[in-house]
Amino acid sequence: MRTVNIGELKNQLSGYLQYVKNGEEVVVRDRSVPVARILPFRQDGGWEREAQLVASGALKMPEEAMDWDRFFLVPAGDVSREVALQAALESRGDR
Repeated sequence: MRTVNIGELKNQLSGYLQYVKNGEEVVVRDRSVPVARILPFRQDGGWEREAQLVASGALKMPEEAMDWDRFFLVPAGDVSREVALQAALESRGDR
């Protein structure tokens, strides 16, 4: 993982994007305080429509793979309405 301050990123954007294309993560800092990450875009499984939605800003791809085994550990109906609602709201992010 590489880190870069905003000024250097602006001056060397193409170079840092090449690192990302090569699979590296870049952490962007503002006066040495991390404020953002630039991650490689994954196009697993030929999801062309999803790639178009991401490019338009209408969709955000997951940052990590779903752990289905953990997901199914909680039996259906054992989650309160309040907990389910909070999880749904948190999953929406900053929309």
